[in-house]
Amino acid sequence: METQNRTKDYSENPQAIIDESFKIINSLVDLDNIPESSRPIIKRVIHATGDIDYADDLIIHPMAVEGGVNAIVAGKSIVTDVNMVRAGISEKGLNRFGGKIVCKIAEDYVADKAKESNKTRAITAMHESIAEISDGIVVIGNAPTAAFTIIDLIRREEVVPSLVIAVPVGFVKAAESKEALKTFLDNKKDLQIPYIVNIGRKGGSAVAVAIVNALINIAKDTSI
Repeated sequence: METQNRTKDYSENPQAIIDESFKIINSLVDLDNIPESSRPIIKRVIHATGDIDYADDLIIHPMAVEGGVNAIVAGKSIVTDVNMVRAGISEKGLNRFGGKIVCKIAEDYVADKAKESNKTRAITAMHESIAEISDGIVVIGNAPTAAFTIIDLIRREEVVPSLVIAVPVGFVKAAESKEALKTFLDNKKDLQIPYIVNIGRKGGSAVAVAIVNALINIAKDTSI
């Protein structure tokens, strides 16, 4: 009886939990130093990771939100490096605009080609997704080799994505791949391709998914 009558010290209401989370984030992060268009992305990433360092470590190109939202509203594809990222993206939200999520890393023919070429499946999957990448959004949450491949494909003028999101996690070339992508796109004066990357080894699927879902929500609010 005592256990039944005890007042719960936590909420069971999902929206109340979310609201409280964002209230805490707002109290911990100085949003005044972050461009207004970037705030929903920053807050969603922090909410997904519990890591307020992303307020400083996430680099959002000035045209990234506009480029991503326009691509989503136009029904362009979102190409991911791994199925873990694909699974977390709001397919229902994207379907509203006619877009689709593409991830070919687990396809048998991709595995076969990767083995024949002695390259990672992430590299091969990007090459096999050229048609969907063009005018679409590339989302990399795990594979640094996918980020390097996107640089190579853009350099060779094989793809022109509307937005590149690259937040791979790890100790082997993860930080370097993001820095290389940012530097390459910043210096490509003849073609402005916006990007969202983060500094350092941190990142991963949860970060990538949070960024994309924030963009989808912005697109939904914009199109109302």
